[in-house]
Amino acid sequence: MANRLAAFLRGMNLGGRRVTNDDLCAAFAAVGLTDAAAFRASGNVVFSSDDGVGPLRRRIEDGLADALGYPVPTFLRTASEMRAIADHQPFPADVIAASAGKLQVVLLAVAPGAKARREVLALATDDDRLAVDGTELYWLPAGGVSQSDLDQKAVDAAVGVGTQRTKGTLDLLAAKYFPGA
Repeated sequence: MANRLAAFLRGMNLGGRRVTNDDLCAAFAAVGLTDAAAFRASGNVVFSSDDGVGPLRRRIEDGLADALGYPVPTFLRTASEMRAIADHQPFPADVIAASAGKLQVVLLAVAPGAKARREVLALATDDDRLAVDGTELYWLPAGGVSQSDLDQKAVDAAVGVGTQRTKGTLDLLAAKYFPGA
């Protein structure tokens, strides 16, 4: 039986680029992933495959570049990784509840090493709380993301470029496609 995975695509439907969920699923079908299902209109695609994550990521990125005409960095998570993200609470519940901002998750290509973790966590403030767990960077802004003073370029320099989703979106995706994984 094939493994169920989630692909998170960076830069979908931003900066004037508009890609429909049907187009995304067609691009996945073109690389042999025929049971793809898009979740929301923000570059989240769930699919099945027996292939390894590394070769699969490259195959998807190549297929998307062919279909869309530009590179699309892709971040894959297995069923167990999705459940771990959904189950993880990086900050105390009362801190999250008191924040006007939504808890964000930056999905990274690789887990940051000790030096990168220290560098990114040094960017945290009372208004921008940060935590790292494996290949995820959790960010709780005090208010809206666009009002944050967090230096995104410094974050990227420390841990590499990722793709960001709200924890709520990832929780819903995990509940729908990876229940009890």
